Amino acid sequence: MIDRIKSLAKGMFTDLQQIRRHLHMHPELSFKEHNTADFIARELATIGVPYQAGVAGTGVVALVRGRNPGKKCIALRADIDALPIQEDNDAEYKSQTPGVMHACGHDVHTTCLLGATRILCELRDTFEGTIKIIFQPGEEKSPGGASLMIAEGVLKDPEPEAIFALHVYPQLPAGTAGFRGGQYMASADEIYITVNGKGGHAALPHQTVDPIAISALIITGLQQLVSRRSNPLSPTVLTFGKIEGGSATNVIPDKVMLMGTLRTFDDRWRSEAKELIKSVAQGIASAYGAEAVIDIPPGYPPLYNDPALTGAAIGYAKEYLGEGMVRELDMRMGAEDFSFYTLSTKGCFFRIGTSNGTQFTAPVHNPHFDVDEQSILTGTGLMAYIALQALQD
Repeated sequence: MIDRIKSLAKGMFTDLQQIRRHLHMHPELSFKEHNTADFIARELATIGVPYQAGVAGTGVVALVRGRNPGKKCIALRADIDALPIQEDNDAEYKSQTPGVMHACGHDVHTTCLLGATRILCELRDTFEGTIKIIFQPGEEKSPGGASLMIAEGVLKDPEPEAIFALHVYPQLPAGTAGFRGGQYMASADEIYITVNGKGGHAALPHQTVDPIAISALIITGLQQLVSRRSNPLSPTVLTFGKIEGGSATNVIPDKVMLMGTLRTFDDRWRSEAKELIKSVAQGIASAYGAEAVIDIPPGYPPLYNDPALTGAAIGYAKEYLGEGMVRELDMRMGAEDFSFYTLSTKGCFFRIGTSNGTQFTAPVHNPHFDVDEQSILTGTGLMAYIALQALQD
């Protein structure tokens, strides 16, 4: 079976390479992936796979049915959206959409899942059960396409017993894969604070309520939540990445807006921290005569890989790639909306190496990010093999 999957993946590599390059050239932002979804639908129609389009707006869901399709269901997921980044690569397949780029490898994810779907269709007479194929929009933008697809029933009819997804990982060479059971990625909550003061002339600060000075105190004060209120054994990150306020050097503005993110692995502390952020920000603002308006919309939960499922997937990966080609991953403070799926069913989110060791050194979310396209072979074949093995367990 392994040899057959590898042979099928190798035989379609040129097509998959062209698919990836097409997607890379025509990226679309979260929840605006209309052309991408149409492209996916055409590919599925070409290989005769029944699908449903328009799920959560631009999501596409397909079913590959084997013999006795009602016996068991396994799901595979790929995200399809791009990022608001201007690409700085000179490749012939560079983004043709100004200010938009597949800088997180979702073009690779989509290509691998399309390739795996082709392989599974070729092998449908060899397995029992159903494999649900999920092309998901909006991973990069809250509230996350996963939550919206789940709300529209993507984990029902049929209900998968487990779900798998891969993600590019430039820190590993092409041909390898990485796994981690248990806690893997952090939660992510966006923080929006508006400090309303009283503007005026910079030379007359006593006649104003300076929201810039107060914002600085709020940012400094909130850092104490991490250093003095969180358990040192529970990783926490609180970062403010954007400040907006003011128009001139000699004008104190009426308001300042702060935007940041809270990351943690502990949901109980996560909930407590959000309340503390509101209390501290409002308290500091009030002490200096200002008002703080805080909005922390629900974000992504921590990503937890089912230990038993992940352990089994590691075994499958070693069978498919070889013992020395499978690595253990560290926990990451990054977030992924795949975590919503794992709240409802067993899940395993793993990585495929995409670096060739020399040329592709840029990290994800970088305007120079690119991949060694041989990684497509790894992702395509490994997804198909993991799905087939999981159906048999």
